[in-house]
Amino acid sequence: MASNILFSRIRPQADQPIVDSEAEKQSDVESRTPARPIGVVDEQDAQIIDSEQFTPDAQAGVKKIEAVTTVWTKGALYLAYTMIWIIYFVDSMQQSTTTTLTPYVTSSFGKHSTISATGIVSGIVGGLVKLPLAKVLDIWGRPQGYLMMIVLLTVGLVMMAGCNNVETYAAAQVFYWVGYNGLTYTLGIFIADTSTLRNRSFMFAFATSPYLATTWIGGPLADAFLEGPGFRWGFGSFAIITPAITLPLFFVFYLNYSKAEKMGLITRTPSGRTLSESFKHYAVEFDVVGLFLIISGLALFLLPFSLYSYQENTWRSPMIISMLIIGGLLCIAFVFWERYYARVTYIPYSLLLDRTVLGACILSGTLFVSYYLWATYFFSFLMVVNGLSITEASYVGNTYTMGSCFFALFIGVIIRYTGKFKGLTLWFGVPVTMLGVGLMIHFRQPGVNVGYVVMCQIFIAFAGGTCVICEQTAAMAATSHQFVAVVLAMEGMFASVGGAVGQAVAGAIWTGVFPQKLLELLPEESKQYWPVIYGSLGAQLSFPMGTPERDAINAAYGHAQRYMCIASVCILAISWASVLLWKDINVKKFKQVKGTVF
Repeated sequence: MASNILFSRIRPQADQPIVDSEAEKQSDVESRTPARPIGVVDEQDAQIIDSEQFTPDAQAGVKKIEAVTTVWTKGALYLAYTMIWIIYFVDSMQQSTTTTLTPYVTSSFGKHSTISATGIVSGIVGGLVKLPLAKVLDIWGRPQGYLMMIVLLTVGLVMMAGCNNVETYAAAQVFYWVGYNGLTYTLGIFIADTSTLRNRSFMFAFATSPYLATTWIGGPLADAFLEGPGFRWGFGSFAIITPAITLPLFFVFYLNYSKAEKMGLITRTPSGRTLSESFKHYAVEFDVVGLFLIISGLALFLLPFSLYSYQENTWRSPMIISMLIIGGLLCIAFVFWERYYARVTYIPYSLLLDRTVLGACILSGTLFVSYYLWATYFFSFLMVVNGLSITEASYVGNTYTMGSCFFALFIGVIIRYTGKFKGLTLWFGVPVTMLGVGLMIHFRQPGVNVGYVVMCQIFIAFAGGTCVICEQTAAMAATSHQFVAVVLAMEGMFASVGGAVGQAVAGAIWTGVFPQKLLELLPEESKQYWPVIYGSLGAQLSFPMGTPERDAINAAYGHAQRYMCIASVCILAISWASVLLWKDINVKKFKQVKGTVF
């Protein structure tokens, strides 16, 4: 690959499969191009780029990144990918550590059972933020959105380090997961912008390969913080490390933007709008009303599943009923707003109705519902029922992460040489995932050797790595370069909302099953302490193995876990149907990006 591409050799061409005739080509373009998609830029927006050099009709952010890949060298490309790998390494270590610390943070406030509740809103907002972030990346540029996410991630870590109650910690989780999900999403867009579709699966797998190492670091690091300076320093140290590691990549891309501008590929023209006009313009472009309706609606509808057990009248509580009704009405209002009133739709219907994109999004959502159903209280289960230490529990709990990232590298190579991905998901990814989760119904019980649990995790990990890589490839293969940010945002939104749904259902099962079973099984002399035992991981671990209290706790865990695993394997049936929707696309026939790329 040449280190520089002559501008005279660049010709505008549609990002689509090779077709045999001009009529077929025109038909394919029309079928793939939404009438008014997310990210379309008003002509008066800041950057105007010579359309003859880049993808026709693309958004400004897409053309700007194409300008960067046109002017930068192979050395700059290799440097950017090295930095991306390092960022993933630090962020995965940070994420593994903070996840391990979460049960101890909630337990320190006597609220261990709120693990799922603290993750629901952060999961919803973290997923939904990707759609407006896609607009930031397309309207203002990739580096600008990337910098915003660094700030939010750092703010979340600082808040977690200084929290004094579970409510502050929950708010910090929102900032953290918005920043974390947004940062990894932006890095994914960088990879999509700078790699061919044929190689992209492998490049995504390469970028997440640091999880192979950080799986073994997060647990011991969390243990060291708990035994040493405390969990607050666990968050505080990463609040310092994160910006130091992530900011250099921002400057690499920003400097190459400046280089493209000096070479005349990018020119700037003022919009001519006043401050108030700009505020109104971007409020419409970012669909602020739609964003408010869907986030608040989903949050209000899902939170009662984790909070109802804290109310005196449980499901009959006026607060719970009100949250469910108002949340449902807001979700309905969102649909009507998007269909009839939004000038710029929050979700591009033409993309969502593409069967491959829709199937990829459904698969993403169902996989995350299933995952969080069995994983939400998995770490606590390993420590209490299997008697593992923090480090040992983190090793078992991270088997999925390590195995999926490892196997995704092989899947990336297979896709690179065959160009196919549908069969891998249909005949291996989904059925083996169902096998692994189904086996956990039997093996995640008291008295069962933890080795069987690890075996199930390996099955799910290899199959999960296949599903995630293939559904991302499917979503990107169904559209052109200018809409890659949008479809990945939609896929990420389904994943995060699916994760929130999974946590909500897991929380509902936990709060509805575990305390009742615990109260039933505890010895008479210990029944008065059940609220403390229910609310604190430390209290559960304080009873030695073999005591009547610990046996009762373990049995209650097993009872709740069985229901979680049954629900998890049932939801996976939808995954099989979603893959059948995909077109059997050969990615070797696509040319989607321009310039010096992998």
